[in-house]
Amino acid sequence: MWRTRRLRKLLRLSSSERGLLVEALFLIAAIRVGLWLLPLQTVRRSLARIARIPPGSTLDGEACLDRIAWAVKAASRYVPEATCLTQALAAQVLVERAGLPSHVCLGVARGQENDFLAHAWLESGGRIVVGGPVVEQYVPLLPPGGPRDGAQPLAFLGARPRPPHSHEVSQS
Repeated sequence: MWRTRRLRKLLRLSSSERGLLVEALFLIAAIRVGLWLLPLQTVRRSLARIARIPPGSTLDGEACLDRIAWAVKAASRYVPEATCLTQALAAQVLVERAGLPSHVCLGVARGQENDFLAHAWLESGGRIVVGGPVVEQYVPLLPPGGPRDGAQPLAFLGARPRPPHSHEVSQS
């Protein structure tokens, strides 16, 4: 019965939404396998090439970010171990193919039992596309391009909390 319901839901989507969902599913699966088999830098270089391919979607701006967040979140449910990093990298490809700037953020925190926690999220235009709202508890590490927003390497040792974001993309 739940399969029938999901199939009906899929068929009610517009063709562009179905296309975005299939694209997100393919990216998430490919990235997940890539992260299992290859170094992160190799995966990122491959994704940078894919991001340069012209998009098939005509969404723009905030609507685009909302749809990408939805597609990545929905598709991630069907890929085993689609971690926050997998989702952030997939969303980055989709956002950049839509012509919008973005960057993957990596953050760390200490858990309740003093254990090491890590999280990845994607930001575009100062907004969290995927990976929020839990980012507030993580201290951002330096992005591959260098320092941003005063982030310092290993700042998590001092447990400095991340300042709250003013906007987040809705996760509908």
